[in-house]
Amino acid sequence: MIVLNKQRKKRLEQGHPWIFRSEVDRIEGEPAPGSLVPIHNHKGAYLATGYYNPQSQIVSRVISHTHIADMDTAFFADRLARCLELRRRFVTNTDSFRLVHGEADMLPGLVVDKFADVLVVQLLTLGMDLRRDAIVQALVDVMQPSGIYERSDVPVRELEGLPQTKGLIYGQCPRHVRIVENGLQLEVDIEEGQKTGYFFDQRENRASIASLMTGWGRRSGIELKENPDNGEMVPVNANGKVVTFPYWDGATVLECFSHTGSFTLHACKYGAKKVTCLDISEHAIDSARRNVALNGFEDRVEFVVADAFDYLREQVRGADERSLRGQAAGKKVDTSKPLEKSGRTWDVVILDPPAFAKSRSAVEGACRGYKDINLHGMKLVNEGGFLVTASCSYHMKPELFLQTIHEAATDAGKTLRLIEWRAAGKDHPHVLGVDEGNYLKFAVFEVTSK
Repeated sequence: MIVLNKQRKKRLEQGHPWIFRSEVDRIEGEPAPGSLVPIHNHKGAYLATGYYNPQSQIVSRVISHTHIADMDTAFFADRLARCLELRRRFVTNTDSFRLVHGEADMLPGLVVDKFADVLVVQLLTLGMDLRRDAIVQALVDVMQPSGIYERSDVPVRELEGLPQTKGLIYGQCPRHVRIVENGLQLEVDIEEGQKTGYFFDQRENRASIASLMTGWGRRSGIELKENPDNGEMVPVNANGKVVTFPYWDGATVLECFSHTGSFTLHACKYGAKKVTCLDISEHAIDSARRNVALNGFEDRVEFVVADAFDYLREQVRGADERSLRGQAAGKKVDTSKPLEKSGRTWDVVILDPPAFAKSRSAVEGACRGYKDINLHGMKLVNEGGFLVTASCSYHMKPELFLQTIHEAATDAGKTLRLIEWRAAGKDHPHVLGVDEGNYLKFAVFEVTSK
């Protein structure tokens, strides 16, 4: 039995499932690592049941607020059935989603993603790792998958005294699994892709960019005019010629940190004219290239393997040089130095970086990183265009994220108008009182010059 000390904050009573070592007054008996233990307050009142790990700073993770005798196959099957019911209610028109989201599903330390008929699991804690067989059997009973693949190759396991591991644990799993998201086909690399292979948490956010992808033709001097021969409305450019390119009204888009190219695919689906898909990883760009081809968007996408920080700075330098030369029209200018090939700008710039702050001590450095990419990113947005920016760092609080972007806008001489603010999708629920679950910030800003 775990008895909590009197001075602790009442986080457990407010819904948080973690018991830190510093909150414990004493442990009565000799519970085995990974076993279930009742948790009591300093007055002896029962509060919850959790599994125990003396090696971790989080000595117990709550799995129930009522007495539970065992976490066996029946226990997991019941919890998994509830998880599936919730997803089927809120995640429609797809057979792929996050089935188990750890603490938010009262299954701390367990993550399960469903990719068509293949499941990918992460067992992140000792309490879950010891119950591997029961979890697998429950998944088979409830989900009837063709295969289950484990991706527990994450450093957090080492904090639990566990080695990193991955591999097939049930049935058969192809390395690349094809799924459908928002009507688009994607190929997920479950063996070598980041985390479990794909990030479902941005599903609804990716769909939200639809309204940004069209309505740009007028800026190029293209307008719809009536064809005198048949009365149909056709796009006509400033020279009076009919425009035959079907995406004449689409945006030019830059997606940085593209991973599998998911925002690129959505941009194309919703009518983008041209998309630049950028990632530092050759593997990521190869994945994005396959997904673009899978959906028939090859003619509208260019791929760049580069560090996003360097690429954004390079484009800004080129744009500044072009601007200076343009302002010097009619004056004597040294043109001996050729213009850089950089200096491109886009109607929409999308920034979806990995977590910059993986700990509280990393927040200061993360702020510099977020400010850097957003400052340079917004400088490359055409006047009146849009900056789409996100952060998946829990330690980067929403207020701090917005403040950092505001500071970047001030330094860049831009005014940002917040159009949309979103969080993680419906298959990533967030329990109030568990601030760690409120990790994803997603914003759409209109960008204008001061």
